[in-house]
Amino acid sequence: MALDDTPNLLVRLAPPYPDLPTLGSDSEISLLVAAGADSASMEDLLARIGADRVFPGDGNVLRVAGTLGRLLAGIQDDSREAATSPTRGALRDLLGHLRDPAPSLRVGGQVWGFGQRTYLMGIVNVTPDSFSGDGVGSDPAAAAERAQRLVAEGADAIDLGGESTRPGHAEVEAGEEIGRVIPALKLIAGELGVPVFVDTSKAAVARAALVAGADGINDIWGLRRDPEMAAVVAAAKVPVICMHNQIGHEYSDLMGELLSHLQGSLHLAQTAGIPRDLVLLDPGIGFGKTPAQNYEVLRRLIELRTLGCPVVVGTSRKSLVGWVLDERPVEGRLLGTAATVAWSVGGGADVVRVHDVAQMRDVVRIIDVMARRPPS
Repeated sequence: MALDDTPNLLVRLAPPYPDLPTLGSDSEISLLVAAGADSASMEDLLARIGADRVFPGDGNVLRVAGTLGRLLAGIQDDSREAATSPTRGALRDLLGHLRDPAPSLRVGGQVWGFGQRTYLMGIVNVTPDSFSGDGVGSDPAAAAERAQRLVAEGADAIDLGGESTRPGHAEVEAGEEIGRVIPALKLIAGELGVPVFVDTSKAAVARAALVAGADGINDIWGLRRDPEMAAVVAAAKVPVICMHNQIGHEYSDLMGELLSHLQGSLHLAQTAGIPRDLVLLDPGIGFGKTPAQNYEVLRRLIELRTLGCPVVVGTSRKSLVGWVLDERPVEGRLLGTAATVAWSVGGGADVVRVHDVAQMRDVVRIIDVMARRPPS
C-alpha cells in the first residue's frame, strides 16, 4: 500500500468532544459523516438511528449530534439494508469503540487489560546518537543495566531501539542495526519479567529480533516502509505498534489524514493476517509534524480511540516540549514531559513511552485515578 493509498473516512468524531471519565449513554456526541452522492438518503439514515440534529458541514459532509446511547441503540435496531450500509457499519464501530476500552492485549506471556490503568513503556536506545542523550552506544551490558533499572522503577515493557529517529538522523543498514540490537536483546529477553518491543522499520531486523526473543515490534512507519514487515510480524503472532509518520508536515486535514493513515496500517496488518487485537496505534508525536501540529494531535487524541485499538503516545523529552519552554534543552524537559504525559492519559492514551519511568509512573498513577477509575 502506498503512503497515500488509504481507506476513506466515512465517519469521524468531531468537537465538542465528550468527557472520557464520565462517558455514558447520555453523553452528547458530535460526528462528521460523509454524505456521499445521496445526502437525502444519508439524512434519512441518520434520522432513523436517533440523531438529534443533522446539518451540512464543510464539503460533502453532514454534521451529526445525538447522545451516545440513542445513536448506538438506533444503529443496532435499524436493520434496513441500503447503499449506506458501509456508513452504518462505520457508525456502529465508531460508537462502540468510543464507549468500550480497547480489547485486552496478549504480549510476552502477559495480558494487558485496558481501561483501568495506563501502561509504561521504558525506552532503551542502543545508539550513539539518541536525541535524548540516553543512548548506550554499542554496550549490551549498559543496555541491560538500563532496562533492569527501568523495570525496577515500574516499566511494564521495554522499547529497545538500534537506530536513532531524531530529526536529521543518518539511517543505518539493517546489518548494523542488528549488530546493535541483538546482543542487548539476548541479555534482556526473558530476564526482565516484562515484554520487550524492538523499535525498527526493517523486516530483517524485526525477524532477527523475534528469533532472539523480542515480544513485539514497534514500527515508526506503520508497516509501510518495508513491504515484508507485516508478513514477518504475522508469522511470529506478536503485537505490533503502528505509528503515523510522513516526510514533511504539509496537511490539508491533519487529523483526517492521520486517521486515514492509521486505518491504512490496520488494513495492511489484517491483510497480512495480523489480528486486530494485536495492533496498537501511535499518532506519531514529533514525526512529520510541527510543534503546533503535535499539540493539535494531543488536544484531539480522543479521535484515535474510535479506531478500536490501544493508543500509544510518546512525548518524552521531545522538541515540542522544548519549543514551548523557550527552546529548553533535553535535560530540562522533565516537568514539561510530565504535563504532556498527564494530558495524554486524560485524553485516552493506553500506553505511554517514556525515558523517566519513576517520575512518569507517579504521574500516570494520579491521572489514572481521575481519568479511568474512581478512587477507592
